[in-house]
Amino acid sequence: MSHIVVVGSGIAGLSVALEAARTHRVTLVTKTELAESNTRYAQGGIAVAMFPDDSAESHAADTIAAAAGLGDPEATRVLCSEGPQRIRELIALGVAFDRHGDELARGLEAAHSSARVLHAGGDATGAVIEAALVDAVRRSAIDVREFTFVADLVVRGGAVRGIEAIGSDGSSSIIEADVVVLASGGAGQLFRHTTNPSVATGDGVAAAWRAGAVLADVEFYQFHPTALAAPGNFLVSEAVRGEGAVLLDASGSRFMTSMHPRAELAPRDVVARGIAAQMAAQGGSPVCLDATALGAEFLARRFPSIDRSCRAFGLDWSREPIPVTPAAHYWMGGVRTDLLGRTSIRGLFAVGEVSCTGVHGANRLASNSLLESLVFASRAAELLTGSSVENVLGGWPVAAPATATLPDPVDEATTEVSRDTLRELAWTSIGLYRDGPALAEAAARLATWRVTGDPGNHGSDVVGMRESANLLELARIMVAAAAARDESRGAHSRTDFPAEGAGFVRHLSWARRGESTSADQAGTATAQTHKEAVPA
Repeated sequence: MSHIVVVGSGIAGLSVALEAARTHRVTLVTKTELAESNTRYAQGGIAVAMFPDDSAESHAADTIAAAAGLGDPEATRVLCSEGPQRIRELIALGVAFDRHGDELARGLEAAHSSARVLHAGGDATGAVIEAALVDAVRRSAIDVREFTFVADLVVRGGAVRGIEAIGSDGSSSIIEADVVVLASGGAGQLFRHTTNPSVATGDGVAAAWRAGAVLADVEFYQFHPTALAAPGNFLVSEAVRGEGAVLLDASGSRFMTSMHPRAELAPRDVVARGIAAQMAAQGGSPVCLDATALGAEFLARRFPSIDRSCRAFGLDWSREPIPVTPAAHYWMGGVRTDLLGRTSIRGLFAVGEVSCTGVHGANRLASNSLLESLVFASRAAELLTGSSVENVLGGWPVAAPATATLPDPVDEATTEVSRDTLRELAWTSIGLYRDGPALAEAAARLATWRVTGDPGNHGSDVVGMRESANLLELARIMVAAAAARDESRGAHSRTDFPAEGAGFVRHLSWARRGESTSADQAGTATAQTHKEAVPA
């Protein structure tokens, strides 16, 4: 029996682990508790065309339109045509989506031409899905390793053969595997303002990069238009605007009506930049989201989590508009994969936000992320369960080369940097707006920074230092990618190149310059390292 290691416990990781466990031994590794992931905090819902007045073709057209010229047509077709079956499987698993009578309830969100967004628990869709999947994993034979951090991938003979893991006590071990599936999410913690939980530090993308994997579309980071302008940047779902809430400036007037024909329901990148521009015009103060017309009873029933959070901050959003601001939300880029989750390195799969299938292009359509995770996790698992791992590895496709390479940072980096300083630089240089001089300055500063320290054997300190090092590495890559795209497209907005460029209707992909990787030495990284053999 082959051994598969799955890294991450959101909707993608839990789904692929459950399916793969039908025919393989599966170990699922997650760096905190099993239920903690970005999925848990997803509010709006999951978009799917499974109603008589909708179609997969319409959903695909909306997805392509939002992607600003870079959505992959075949990936989009797969997403939208296979989505309904994946939803039926979730329902069979026990996920109770909200209903209106005998029919599934569905909402309208920005840039969708039809109401097709399913939700559960009002605005607790991710939490409901996560709970059902976690329960199924707990009842399965999957070996769950909580509070286990993946420091690096083990690469031998050009193939991924396992992971270097750090336990809660700070000690390292090698977990051997025939296949590794990365499902570790995004890197929202790179930015000063983010809707992501503390676990979103880009560890999977960074580990894949060090192992030699090709990354793609890393310059495209989506900023959600409406996070509550209060400590924690609590997300205020797109669905609130879908139900009729509007955005107001400091004088109480709507401003999105003059910026886009669809006003508050324009694509996310448009609304986020519209809010940022209005905030700048009014001295930096937040804009307001006015949901008062929806009524207290409806708001409490449809959006119970948001309602509770508003009231915890002393805000009665049924009576007065609430302050909102954009925040980093989702990474369209990541580890480049094909439509079966295979990366450029044999034996390494990537699914969910850690991956880049091309389906989101330069800007993700609202509520497509959970669906992408389900669809492509299922495709990866189907490949793994439909044949022997030996056949899967033997038929691994030859990856297209990266379009650009990036050298490792020079050894002269001497300035120790704090995570807060790094997050501030990312927010100002690769946030909602970018420009050439700021990117050049950011690259120069990043080249001198390093993460150092002596965490001893305290597991949380070791992991925290590794997370910061990962974020620093990813910041360097993202700055380089943003500097290389001399245009504005989707979530990538260059003030010095404000228009789309005809020469940039293409995906930029990146690889490390040189062949050596830190993962090759993972098995001898520390004196505490020991090796876990794979049972026969």
